[in-house]
Amino acid sequence: MAWPRLLSLLSRPWVRRLSGSCYPLREHRGLLRLRGPNTPAFLQGLVTNDTERLEEGAVYAHLLNVQGRSLYDVILYRLSSEADGQSDTLLECDIQALGPIQKHLQVYNFRKKVEVAPCPELSLWAVLPGQKPQDGLGERAPSPVVVCSPDPRVPAMGWRIVAPTDGNITDLLPGAQPGNYEEYCKHRYEHGVPEGMKDLPPGVALPLESNLVYMNGISFSKGCYLGQELTARTHHTGVIRKRLVPVHLSSPLPAECQESEIVTASGKAAGKYRAGIGDLGLALLRLEHLGVDLQIKLGGQEPVNVKASTPEWWPKPENTS
Repeated sequence: MAWPRLLSLLSRPWVRRLSGSCYPLREHRGLLRLRGPNTPAFLQGLVTNDTERLEEGAVYAHLLNVQGRSLYDVILYRLSSEADGQSDTLLECDIQALGPIQKHLQVYNFRKKVEVAPCPELSLWAVLPGQKPQDGLGERAPSPVVVCSPDPRVPAMGWRIVAPTDGNITDLLPGAQPGNYEEYCKHRYEHGVPEGMKDLPPGVALPLESNLVYMNGISFSKGCYLGQELTARTHHTGVIRKRLVPVHLSSPLPAECQESEIVTASGKAAGKYRAGIGDLGLALLRLEHLGVDLQIKLGGQEPVNVKASTPEWWPKPENTS
C-alpha cells in the first residue's frame, strides 16, 4: 500500500525526533477508509467540522443524529487527492463503533460513489508529551508510517500515528517510552478529554456540553449538516448550563456504580458521573456547582467525595473589570 503524500512527513526532523510516551490504541480505536471523488462533500454533510480543514491536518468532529445529539466522536485524516479525482480519507473511531458508523454512512451514501471499508491492516498509536526531543533521533531511518499528525483536539493529547499493524512502532520512535492503554486513559481523564462510546454515550451526549467547541471539533460557518439545527441554536443563545469536566474521586467507584448521580453536600443534584479509571474520571456537571463540595452517595457505604476541576485548555474567561 502506498501513501506518498503522508510518507513525506517522515523526512521532517520534528517528526523523527518525537519523544514522550507511546501508547497502542489498536484494541480500542479502529479505522475506516473512505475513498471516492465525492468523499469530502459526503463527509461535509454528516460531521460537525469543516472537511476543508483536512488540508491543514487532522480534524476532530462528531457525527450527530437528527435530534442533534452525538452519536460518535471521530478524527479524520486526509490521505491524498489523486490525479484520477479520487479522494482518500481515514476515519478514526471507537473500535466498537466501526460497524455502526459504517452502516450510518451507507444510509447517506446514496449515489455518492464513496467506498467505505475497515482498515485492519492499519493501527493507531498515541504519543503523549513527556520528555524533551532527544538529539540524534533523526539519524535513524524510520519505519513506514501512514499518518503522523498532532492530535487536533488539545495540545495535551500530543500526536496521533497510523502505521501498519504488523510494523514495529519503536523503529520510528526510538526516543519514546512504551506505555499501556490504561495509562493513556488516565492521562485523558486527568486532562478532561472524552473519547469513545463510554465517555460519549451515543444518542445521549450533547456536543456542546461535551466541549466540542473547546476541542476544535465544530464549524459554525460551513453550512448544513445532520443534527446542525439544535447545535447551532444552542451555540448562538450562549446558554450551556452543564459541561463535561475532569473529576478526582476520594476512592474508586464500584463497577456497578458507574453513571452515578453527583450531589452537593446538602443533597442537591449537581450532575452525573460519566466514566473513569480508578480515582480519575469525567462527569457532566452543572457549571454553578464547580468549586463546591460534591459527593456520590453509595447505599450503606461512606459517600465518595468528588473534586471537579477546570481543564487548562478551556478558554479563560474575559476580564470584565
